[in-house]
Amino acid sequence: MGLVHERYTALVASGELTEDTAQLSMTKHYDDLLIAINERQLSQKSSPLGWLFGKRRNQQQILRGLYVYGEVGRGKTMLMDLFFSCLPLGIKRRAHFNDFMADVHDRITRHRQAFNRGETKESDPIGAVAASIKQEAWVLCFDEFTVTDIADAMVLSRLFTALFNDGVLLIATSNVAPDNLYYNGLNRQLFLPFIEILKEHVDVINLDAKTDYRLEKVDRQPVYLYPFGRQTDEKMNAAWKKIVDGHEVAPQELHVLGHTIEIPQASGAAARFNFVDLCEKPYAALDFMELVKHYRTIFIDNIPFLDNDHRNETKRFILLIDTLYDHHVRLFASAAAKPDQLYKSHVATTETFEFDRTASRLFEMQSDAYLQAWAEGDPRNQP
Repeated sequence: MGLVHERYTALVASGELTEDTAQLSMTKHYDDLLIAINERQLSQKSSPLGWLFGKRRNQQQILRGLYVYGEVGRGKTMLMDLFFSCLPLGIKRRAHFNDFMADVHDRITRHRQAFNRGETKESDPIGAVAASIKQEAWVLCFDEFTVTDIADAMVLSRLFTALFNDGVLLIATSNVAPDNLYYNGLNRQLFLPFIEILKEHVDVINLDAKTDYRLEKVDRQPVYLYPFGRQTDEKMNAAWKKIVDGHEVAPQELHVLGHTIEIPQASGAAARFNFVDLCEKPYAALDFMELVKHYRTIFIDNIPFLDNDHRNETKRFILLIDTLYDHHVRLFASAAAKPDQLYKSHVATTETFEFDRTASRLFEMQSDAYLQAWAEGDPRNQP
């Protein structure tokens, strides 16, 4: 069984990483958990009744997961990915948290449809959804754990109570401490029990690394243009003309769960939108996930200043950038200001904590490293 500390120090020795004291300390937490997971696996295999006796032993020494939070670019995702690579096959699942919740809502919908057709007698879908997730993996690793949607907030407490009761282990990274999840969200008092359940089942650790390693590798390309004006418009139009390269440009439509996503301009694997086309319409995670399945280069014109008076638009923009980044889509954008100056907060909300990640990702998506990885990552991508 490989250990995170070994893989981390090997990356430092090769020059791929710069050693960071906080990151090095974090590897021990991951390795302690790896050893405990391996012991659980062995105890289950050594018993003729497998999981039954393993479950009894686990009641005496319940495994706690990890919730690692800290500022953007401190290495949270990198360390969790090293941990995930050390886990045995067949027990693990890694996902961006937005993608996971979209999958959960899809499973809930399908269960309710099956109940309406008389295919199951269980009217409450949560238990069945939790059981199906556990059957696929009992170690869940989530990147960018965040809650910005009331529908997610209402599901989380019951879902994770069922998952934890069934022995599922949670490892998560986040920009915010658990107590700040869904901060100032609608009906937040209904969400608070989930925070307590979460803290009962994970060790909460602040990864207090000092450097934003994302910004260290940024050699910005002219794919994010600001401020608004004729020169910015001309550069965006010139970039679009180069991407479509004389091919036909036309509106398109995508159909998701009974509604339509309007694509104002599309050519091949490239699509162009105005900010209002994506963020002022009631789109959700599934819509943006469908978008990245079809388009590997996306243009967004006229990204405005965002604030507390436009929370819905801000939430969608955060979710959109998360989805584009996580699926490694190339972005061309025109905006009112630099990424770290786009959001103006009057009072603290969930978006106040989350937009730092969005700004960091917008910076990184301009880098040589990101664009090179984009060019190498999908046969539809064009240089």
